[in-house]
Amino acid sequence: MMNRMIRPKRLVKGDLIGIVAPASPVAREDVERSFSFLRQLGLRYVLGKSIYEVNGYLAGSDEERLADLHNMFSNPEVKGIFCAGGGYGSARYADQIDMELIHEHPKMFWGFSDITYLHTVIRQGSGLVTFHGPMLASCVAKDEFHELSGKMFGQLFEPVEVHYTEEISPLESLSGGIAEGEVVGGNLTQLANSLGSEFEIKTNQKLLFIEDIGEEPYKVDRLLNQLRLAGKLREAAGIIIGDFAKAQPSNPEKTLSLDEVFAHYFDGLGKPVVKGFKIGHCEPNIAIPLGVKGRLNAEEKTLTILPGVE
Repeated sequence: MMNRMIRPKRLVKGDLIGIVAPASPVAREDVERSFSFLRQLGLRYVLGKSIYEVNGYLAGSDEERLADLHNMFSNPEVKGIFCAGGGYGSARYADQIDMELIHEHPKMFWGFSDITYLHTVIRQGSGLVTFHGPMLASCVAKDEFHELSGKMFGQLFEPVEVHYTEEISPLESLSGGIAEGEVVGGNLTQLANSLGSEFEIKTNQKLLFIEDIGEEPYKVDRLLNQLRLAGKLREAAGIIIGDFAKAQPSNPEKTLSLDEVFAHYFDGLGKPVVKGFKIGHCEPNIAIPLGVKGRLNAEEKTLTILPGVE
């Protein structure tokens, strides 16, 4: 990874942003429903060529999705990139991403869920700070899209810190202490999928953020154990536990609870671990920059992250 992280330039009203579907197909009506929100932000937009393509569970071929990503980074008129949705498929072309192109043309990149793989690859390969935040078709277009989720886009226009306290949601400390470090992570499944590859998530002295959806307790247990055995929990300076939506067990009579799973891996870990952050597949979905320094205080149950834009 580059020695110095690159913060993208802030957006200004009138900027052109690119919209891409790096993973699964997105519904045209949902993408179009998000346009009014973009206009409220004062942004113009251009769509990737393959955004409405359907190739089974993928939004077009790997080559088409990668070309859209490269085209948005190389186009000097495009000042930022929003992902329309996640799903599955970002990792399929990870080894073909042009890191030099991104390093030479840094700009705002925003998404979450399956996009976690791209966040990790881009950050560790090019040094670019990216944003874990609500996506256009899968979040912004929905009726339940929260006002606070919408306000989080404001950090793209002004270098402001993210301050998370219990005013947003109840938090629980599983292990005490205070730690500072670069904030990394995202979707737990995608973080585990990176292990053993050249794109393996680096957690040494970093604040590791995790979230997921649709994974019942034994599956979350399996994923966390994989990170544990790979040394990722031991190396991290602290752990930020986001939302784990739709985690109900298929057999409620023979299961550990999700809280019991977290307790097994994090109680008394010897570093700050705080759970309950509304970051992930939830509303509100608090957007955070990845690749900049944060401070996790398990005593006061707060998280502060430095600005993600210049």
